[in-house]
Amino acid sequence: MDDTIEINVKGSNALLLNNEDNIIIAIDNMKADQYLKNFDITLDAPILSGQKIAKVDILKDSPIYKYGTIIGFADTDLAKGKVLTNSNVVFKEYGREHEYCSKYLPTQFVDSSGRRTFTGFKRMGGKVGTRNFIAILSTVNCSATVVHEIASYFTPDKLINYPNIDGVAAFSHSTGCGMELSGEPMNLLNRTLGGYISHPNVASSLVVGLGCERCQVGGLFSHQGLKENENLKTLVMQNNGGTTATIKKGIEIVESMLEKANLNFREEVPVSNLMVGLQCGGSDAFSSISANPSLGKAVDILVSHGGTAILSETPEIYGVEDTLTARAVNFSVAEKLLERVNWWKNIYAVGRDVQINGIVSPGNQTGGLANILEKSLGSAMKGGTTGLMEVYNYADRVNKKGFVFMDTPGFDPVSATGQIAGGANLIAFTTGRGSCFGSKPTPSIKLATNSALYKKMHEDMDINCGLVIDGDKDIEEMGKIIFEEFISFASGKKTKSEILNLGRHEFAPWQIGITG
Repeated sequence: MDDTIEINVKGSNALLLNNEDNIIIAIDNMKADQYLKNFDITLDAPILSGQKIAKVDILKDSPIYKYGTIIGFADTDLAKGKVLTNSNVVFKEYGREHEYCSKYLPTQFVDSSGRRTFTGFKRMGGKVGTRNFIAILSTVNCSATVVHEIASYFTPDKLINYPNIDGVAAFSHSTGCGMELSGEPMNLLNRTLGGYISHPNVASSLVVGLGCERCQVGGLFSHQGLKENENLKTLVMQNNGGTTATIKKGIEIVESMLEKANLNFREEVPVSNLMVGLQCGGSDAFSSISANPSLGKAVDILVSHGGTAILSETPEIYGVEDTLTARAVNFSVAEKLLERVNWWKNIYAVGRDVQINGIVSPGNQTGGLANILEKSLGSAMKGGTTGLMEVYNYADRVNKKGFVFMDTPGFDPVSATGQIAGGANLIAFTTGRGSCFGSKPTPSIKLATNSALYKKMHEDMDINCGLVIDGDKDIEEMGKIIFEEFISFASGKKTKSEILNLGRHEFAPWQIGITG
């Protein structure tokens, strides 16, 4: 992707993204037989914005290049002007050279006198929150109703005298019993719950179990090194008299936490305390042209100020993982990333009809993405250009600064849950088709890839990266806008998903084991 062309859409209805490309990208919906003067091309069929057009004749089985990167192979001979879709662009495995660390460059940090700040909540141990929640967590699905009933009691009216508290949030899930008692499935669940309990956006927590489940409160606390204190309490339903009694007791416990939680005030802190989870969902062909590279620019700025960004969704870097191993700080980090990709390909997803094996979702296809190779090309752009400093398992605590990777599925709620458990205090989420995701206790910033989506779903979208497609901003300018919004949202500005009170049901730990 070294020969990428500066995007300029003014006066054009199609784009060439790289001089090596044998396709161009439609900017507008166009009719069959429309002539594209800039490229001396006549379309063979109607085309939707974001879809691909053969720039030259492409022979059967020849690679198809976008941004100078292979995104598939021609299913048949494709004539110049042919509209390309997932029906004539086929997914094939092909060899990729891994040149570990060959493109790693040390980060050029902003001078300390020029580093930006935001206003956040200082916590014990040096962590900083962007929000101030009280969390109610269930160890097992059997206590899910109880934690939601406790949280639901604390309406905005009941919290009106506690202006520094962002809310009381319940975190329930569908597992915790009928699962493996030991090993990685239970370790992963413990890591996830522990990450939320000790999250910098959480002032106090109440953990509620049933009593006979496999994910015991005691086992969770032992695994995560937790102990009860005035900011961390527990309830076990079978010991406390059942559902109604536990709800009543839980409300009393949270009421006793309110005064102290409200004593947390925002203070000015360095931007280096920001940890941003990078997400994309409902992607389209414009994701790789506007929102994802713009977010990547914002990530580069954040990293230069000492902050952290977490790229995830392992199936959605497949096909371009070599570009990330080339940026690794050392061979160990590169090997960790490749090991995670190979685990997905050779163990976890073997023989399964999932996207890492080629086919992306119907919405992605409609949006102009032919297969996982093309989707991954855009997805990886969210990570910017700085060195890859570490690779983490799902829900591991992220303790390295800079650009890092966490192994997660591509399913947004599960992926974001892992990032938040790892310590992400902001989520930046790009979408081209229109995701309505939101999360607690970490705010989710929604970035639209195109202006039509931004206008159509304005109540869900925070930032319009479609300005790049419209020719009103370039990638550099859009990246600076996103970075400034990181600071605003981290300092308390409400995201659209927060205004809609999303995030009440999006806590979704990854279930990798069997249910028995």
